[in-house]
Amino acid sequence: MSSITRRRVLGVAAGAAGAAAGLALAGSAVADGPRTAAPAAGPASFDEVYQGRRIQGGPAHGGGHHGGHHGGGYSVTIDGEELHVMQNADGTWISVINHYEPVATPKSLARAAVRELQGAPLVPLTLG
Repeated sequence: MSSITRRRVLGVAAGAAGAAAGLALAGSAVADGPRTAAPAAGPASFDEVYQGRRIQGGPAHGGGHHGGHHGGGYSVTIDGEELHVMQNADGTWISVINHYEPVATPKSLARAAVRELQGAPLVPLTLG
């Protein structure tokens, strides 16, 4: 006959507690439905004059080339001309003006493009 040791009792109790916790979690997931992450808020809109140039940015509203392509539905303009923007997988942003200098937000991207243009007009990007 085997004797019951404290180690065995604790092992059985821990196993039973783990199984009960697993069942409780599975039951709540069924009752509540599948859990999904809250939708991430997009970048903030902006409209300002920076170094004498009007820069604007916000969600794209249209089915044009930039409306939802690389910029995730975000549009940036400098003096009314659209700046082609792209969001990287890590959340940083680049444009055709500063393609190798990623920045954190579309607003900082627009400001960097204005500095890089040094007063030159933004020429629309033509594809094709």
